[in-house]
Amino acid sequence: MPLETVRAMLGWCSVINIGVLIFWFLMLAFAHDWAYRVHRKLFKISLETFTSVQYAGGLFFKAAVFLFNVIPYLALRIVG
Repeated sequence: MPLETVRAMLGWCSVINIGVLIFWFLMLAFAHDWAYRVHRKLFKISLETFTSVQYAGGLFFKAAVFLFNVIPYLALRIVG
């Protein structure tokens, strides 16, 4: 696969995943109570557990996006 194709793919993956992160943040910031009510009905969890899971999941996803999408994209931009 050509280097330019890999670079373009990583760039678009980064854009899409950062969009998901922004959406996740906006949902937690502006619709936290609604999201908690939906998840409470589905999983019977407490508010503390819900909040902890959301922040831990967001942190993990953010780290994964930067580690597997953004950093390789930047490295390919520097090399190529």
